[in-house]
Amino acid sequence: MKFGIMAPYVQGPLEDGEYAAKFARLAEDTGFESIWAVDHAVMCPDYESRYPYDPSGRSPFHENVIQPDPLTWLGWVAAHTQRIKLGTGILILPLRNPVVLAKTVASLDRLSRGRLLLGVGVGWVREEAEAAGTDFNTRGKRCDEYIEAMRALWREPVSSYKGEHVQFERVVSQPKPAQEAGVPILIGGHSPAAARRAGRLGDGFYPLGVFGEELDVLLATMREAAREAGRNPEEIGVTAVGAPKPALIESLAKQGVERVLISPSSGNLETLGTSLETFQREIGEPFAD
Repeated sequence: MKFGIMAPYVQGPLEDGEYAAKFARLAEDTGFESIWAVDHAVMCPDYESRYPYDPSGRSPFHENVIQPDPLTWLGWVAAHTQRIKLGTGILILPLRNPVVLAKTVASLDRLSRGRLLLGVGVGWVREEAEAAGTDFNTRGKRCDEYIEAMRALWREPVSSYKGEHVQFERVVSQPKPAQEAGVPILIGGHSPAAARRAGRLGDGFYPLGVFGEELDVLLATMREAAREAGRNPEEIGVTAVGAPKPALIESLAKQGVERVLISPSSGNLETLGTSLETFQREIGEPFAD
């Protein structure tokens, strides 16, 4: 099992460069494999969309939680670390222009020497999509096309792509990612559609807020979609967000999860180091690959 850590959005001032650098170095020094940033371009105080991961329908990332752009923040983190992988969990792909994003992602992967993991999803906030000038209703189809288009830009010396929502002919995007096959794309989501997308297109699957039998069903859906697409489902790694409890970690491992992301217990870096060391001793090391 690999263990990643989420950035402490509620607990710490992530927009402060010194704090962000110290947190990232602490995560790296205490043995975490990866560090993860979330994504919202804007938050709408009066949104009517329903947050799918809490019974209240309201997100803990309210409008007063400061959320730096995830790729910018991870670029800062990359400059202050050496080894830790850099993940987006989850970048809302349909909000972005895929040609511009492909350049940004490849640049960050090259500058960080191949440490980027691109978790993407379709998003759940209609109001945010409308504020960004995008069509919420076509976000699934556009997500599929954007993934294919970015891979064409990363992998082909001279790239062309023709879809319903994105087209380009004989263009060159440089630099290419440091990772030879392109930046790994993890598909995030809790729905059967997300699981099928992961099976068809993902280098990994990031099922959100799903555990137990519900997770088994989603993983089965993902694996079946992979086989239908002529892909090996065993090559699609699974990342989950979970509490640092041995019983849960053991259960996730048995279900085929390869990476678990935990949230920090505190934003106080003076005390957080002790709790992270305790986590590694009691859970990280016993469950290590």
